[in-house]
Amino acid sequence: MKSALFLLSAFAALLLAIFGSLNPYRQWFSWRSPAADLVVKNAKIYTIDESLPLADSMAVRNGRILRIGSYSSIQDMVGYGTKELDLKGKIVVPGFIDSHVHLIFGGLQMMRVELHGINSKDEFVKRIKEAVRNAKQGSWILGGGWNDDLWGGELPLASWIDDITPYNPVFLSRMDGHMSLANSVALKLGGITKSSVDPNGGTIMKTTSGEPTGLLIDSAMERILPLIPEVSVEERREALRKASNHALMRGVTTVVDVGRYFPGTSVKDSWEDFSDVYQWADLSGKMTIRVCLFFPLETWSRLRDLINNVGQSLSQWIYLGGVKAFADGSLGSRSALFYEPYVDEPHNYGLQVGDYESLHNLTLASDRVGLQVAIHAIGDRANDLILDMYESVISKNGVRDRRFRIEHAQHLAPGTPARFGKLGIVASVQPEHLLADAESVNKKLGIDRAQRSYLFQSLLGSNVELAFGSDWPVVDINPLGGIRTAMKRIPPAWDIAWVPSESVSLNDSLKAYTLSAARACFLDSDLGSLSPGKLADFVVLSIYSWDDFVAEGSASIDATYVGGVQAYP
Repeated sequence: MKSALFLLSAFAALLLAIFGSLNPYRQWFSWRSPAADLVVKNAKIYTIDESLPLADSMAVRNGRILRIGSYSSIQDMVGYGTKELDLKGKIVVPGFIDSHVHLIFGGLQMMRVELHGINSKDEFVKRIKEAVRNAKQGSWILGGGWNDDLWGGELPLASWIDDITPYNPVFLSRMDGHMSLANSVALKLGGITKSSVDPNGGTIMKTTSGEPTGLLIDSAMERILPLIPEVSVEERREALRKASNHALMRGVTTVVDVGRYFPGTSVKDSWEDFSDVYQWADLSGKMTIRVCLFFPLETWSRLRDLINNVGQSLSQWIYLGGVKAFADGSLGSRSALFYEPYVDEPHNYGLQVGDYESLHNLTLASDRVGLQVAIHAIGDRANDLILDMYESVISKNGVRDRRFRIEHAQHLAPGTPARFGKLGIVASVQPEHLLADAESVNKKLGIDRAQRSYLFQSLLGSNVELAFGSDWPVVDINPLGGIRTAMKRIPPAWDIAWVPSESVSLNDSLKAYTLSAARACFLDSDLGSLSPGKLADFVVLSIYSWDDFVAEGSASIDATYVGGVQAYP
C-alpha cells in the first residue's frame, strides 16, 4: 500500500514538472497572475489617471483593466489564449464620453431630409424637392439641421417650399431644435392662422401683416408635433443602431442621452424609447455603446420608482442618470434668455421656457429623492436663474454630492463662472457650437457681450467640472474636432481665435471628454480613465505624437474598443 502511494505521488510530481515547464500552459497553474484576454503593448497610452499618466502596455480581462504600465510589468499576464495587440507606438486614450446627445433623434435624422451644411436658399429648396419626389402624396416630409446663418441670416419661409409641397405636410427643424419650419399644408393641419396667439414659452412668427411665416419657436411647435405620425418601434431601433455605429466611428464609447425631448415635444417619447429600444437592445444583446439616460424633469417620480425597483445600473450598458428640463431656447433661434435685448431685435430678450416656480418645485422634489438634475440654459439671464434655483435647493435640501448640471452654459454674465465653482455645478458644454455661432453672435449680441461666450478657461479657473459633448445632431459627434476647437477656437474662414484667452490645453480638453465627463454623470468609478479595475473602453488614434495634432489638428480614429473588444472598425 505504501509503495502504491509513493508511486502515485511520484507520478503526480512528474506531471506537474512536465506541464509546468510548458510555456502555453504555465498560466493554468499560476494563482498569482490570471491570463489576460487582451494585452495592448508598444503604445503611448494616455491614461488620464494622475497616479500613472503615461504607460506603454495594458492587460484586459473580462472587459476590465487588470494592470497597466510597462510591458515587463504585465508580461506575466500573457497566457494561453491571450491576444497581443502591438500598436507600434500609436496613441491610446480612454473611450470618449459625449456628455450631451439626442441619440435616437440623431439616428432618425440620419434617415430623413438632411439639411446640415446647406448654404443657400436654392440648395435648401432642392433638398425638399428631392424628398417630395420620393414621397407618397399626403405623407409627412421630415428633416432638419438647417442653419440660416450659413446663407446670410435670412430665415426660411413656408413660401419657399409651398409650391413644391402642395400635397405633403412638411416640418423641418433648425439645427438647434428650438425652431422649425412648417409649410402651409402643415400650418393648416395645426390650425395656425393669422389669429393664432403665441403660447407660453413659444412664438408663432408672423409677417408685418400678421400672417404666419411658417416658423415656430420652442413651445409653439406643440401645434404641429402631435400631428406627425409616431415613429415605429422598428425605425427607432434602427436609429439606435445607426447612431451607435456613428458614435463608435468617432471614438465615442459612452453617451449621455437626453432623449427625444425638446420644448414642445411629448415627455412620453423618452420613456417609450427606454422600454421599446434600450431595454430591448440590452436584453437581446444589441447594445454596442454605453448610455446614461436622462428623462423629462416632470416625470421625476417615475424615474425614482424605477431606480428603487431595479437600481441605477440596469446593466454594463444602461445607466439611469437623472432628469432634465429647459430654462430657455437657443441663440440661433433668438430664444436664449438674456438680461439685455438682441441687438438686431431690440424688443426681444429671449424666452423663458416654462414657469420658474414649477421648475423650482420639480427640482426640489427630484433632488430630495437623490436624482441628478440637468437644466438647459444658454443665455446669461437663464444661467443665473438656474444658479439661483440650484442655490435655493441646496440650502433647503442640505449639502451632499449631487453634481447639479447646467447644459450648454453658453453665454455668462461677469462673475457667473465663479458661482458655478462655488456651488459645485457641472458645466456641460459643446465646443463645436462656437464654430456655428462665431459668424452671427456679434450681430445678435454686439461685440462686447459676444466676448462672454463659451468661457471654458474661466470655468476651469473657477474649479468647475467641465464636461464636453456635441448636442448631436445639432453638431456632429466628433470629440477630436471638439478638442481641436476648444484648444484653438478658430472658426472656419477665420485666421485668429475667437476670445483666445478662453482656449484650453490639450490635457484639459482630453479630460473634459473622459474623466470629467464621467464624473459629471457619476460614472467615474467605472469610466473616464484607463485605470486598473475600470472598464476597458479605449480608442486607438492614427497618430504617434500629439505634436502634429496640436499644430494642425489632424488625427483620426483607427479603432474603438468597448470592454476590451474591438467595436470599430
